[in-house]
Amino acid sequence: MSVHDASRERSWTARLRARAERALPPEQLLPDRQPAYVASWIYVFGALTIAALVAIVASGLILGLKGPAWWHVTAIGRFFNGIHLWSVEIFFFTMVVHLWGKFFMGAWRGGRSLTWVAGAVTFLIAIAAAFTGYLSQQNFDAQWISTQAKDGLNSVGIGAFFNVTNFGQMYTFHVILLPLAVVLLTAWHVLLVRRHGVVPPYVRSAAAARGEEHA
Repeated sequence: MSVHDASRERSWTARLRARAERALPPEQLLPDRQPAYVASWIYVFGALTIAALVAIVASGLILGLKGPAWWHVTAIGRFFNGIHLWSVEIFFFTMVVHLWGKFFMGAWRGGRSLTWVAGAVTFLIAIAAAFTGYLSQQNFDAQWISTQAKDGLNSVGIGAFFNVTNFGQMYTFHVILLPLAVVLLTAWHVLLVRRHGVVPPYVRSAAAARGEEHA
């Protein structure tokens, strides 16, 4: 072994790069070919979910830079507030269709259980993010929702840790903590899909196929 190779083995960056290449080779990270069954329409909803998430983050950054009052008192603020709202609506619609579609396709087969769990957990965290978004609106709807939710959270003993009437706390959850978790989990979900591939369709038995032919 040469001195150069020995120094590379001692380098943590070289070891990290080699481990990353083993876990996710470039041909899997950016494939130029996909199986024929990926042409199914159900996969469109996964891509639409990611596109809606990009629109949510972009419009949310603009709203966050200007502050809560801006999106109520100016026309451009209401415009970006509307983009943010409808991006969320599209995000949840496409994600629910994608989630149920992959459920009935058995997306956890072939060692893909972690991919399925990552997507399901992302959906649950996104619900919390949307809930804190309603509480961050600083209008009558937000006030009504927060006061009603306060009693429910107090009844299960977590009201002291998740104070829905505290705007600062809810705003921090909505613009920093929960979106960061959703984005990171989404990226992890996509990387898992790239690593393990898309789940193939169920294979029908020969007896079932003959039964359909005779029907």
